Amino acid sequence: MQEIYLIFVVLLAALLGFELIRKVPATLHTPLMSGSNAISGITLVGALASSGGDYGWLTVILGTLAVALASINVVGGYMVTDRMLGMFKKKQK
Repeated sequence: MQEIYLIFVVLLAALLGFELIRKVPATLHTPLMSGSNAISGITLVGALASSGGDYGWLTVILGTLAVALASINVVGGYMVTDRMLGMFKKKQK
């Protein structure tokens, strides 16, 4: 029964996240992406705890999937932030 609640939470979070990101203007997306790295780091810690715990098989699979997706989000966020900050550096001759 606990797995049904976890699936519900994952689906609800995915739909809510999609709707929130879709409504953000392009000019605000990069600064918000860099700010969301801290949130993704917290998500990554929770996902690691979930995937490494002694829970049911569905919880471990969802936790492992959450680890992979949160890792992609953290790395991508830092890459975008680095690229954004590189735009403000002075060009060397």
